[in-house]
Amino acid sequence: MRYTLSEILDFADEGGFAVPAFNVYNLETLMGVAHAAEMTGAPVIFQMYSRLFDTETGRFMAPVLRDVIDRLPSPAAFHLDHGAGIPECIRALRYGVTGVMLDASTLPLDENITETRKAVELAREAGISVEGELGHIGSTMEKTWAAYTEVSDAVRFVEETGISALAIMVGTAHGKYSKAPVIGIDRIAEIHEATSAHLVLHGGSGVPDEQVRAAIRAGIRKINFGTDVCCAFIEKYAALDPYSAPLDVVLAKAAAAVEAFAKEKICLLGAK
Repeated sequence: MRYTLSEILDFADEGGFAVPAFNVYNLETLMGVAHAAEMTGAPVIFQMYSRLFDTETGRFMAPVLRDVIDRLPSPAAFHLDHGAGIPECIRALRYGVTGVMLDASTLPLDENITETRKAVELAREAGISVEGELGHIGSTMEKTWAAYTEVSDAVRFVEETGISALAIMVGTAHGKYSKAPVIGIDRIAEIHEATSAHLVLHGGSGVPDEQVRAAIRAGIRKINFGTDVCCAFIEKYAALDPYSAPLDVVLAKAAAAVEAFAKEKICLLGAK
């Protein structure tokens, strides 16, 4: 059942849970997430990174993704994750996404607002909502991380851009953590209270369960999982004998590992 980003996050807000947003990279990761959504009846967001929309991967996967979403009995959205710029947003819209993210978080606030507003104006013409990022959410490999998103900046950013969803920096990062992060739950609650946008937590892979639950109680309505999708697939495949069966049979076992992971996070986020 196809939903826009705004519609599926409104649904989550009404129910007081967070929608899991799973990055998919190939047919098997897509199948794993789709089977989890079908088995649980939970709302999910399928995401692809900006770079995939710049390659044939996005062109080949987009029609399959749209067909999967249309066949699911539960709400699902197709989202551009970390759109690098307006060209990527345009390409994603042409491929049928129901939500786009424009990530201009490395720019100064005024420039971030300007670029994000361009994406909002563009997507609005297609009836699509936009996620922006304020407070750069970097990599776990970086030595230092950005400061928490300021409440006053978040208020201004939401009001001047017109975004529907806001990714905030509250202590997470992309990649595999060397030690568990400590999330700024109070800052999430402050921004949730002060703004109208649905709040998004990036870097959800590896965050302790109790912190995830606390973040949702504080107002997070979308949590991204990318690294752990990759790990579920790769670690399962690495443990298999690739010559033990036809390739599709072997890869189906790796897809099943992604399905199990997705089911676990669906339950954790209260989406089931």
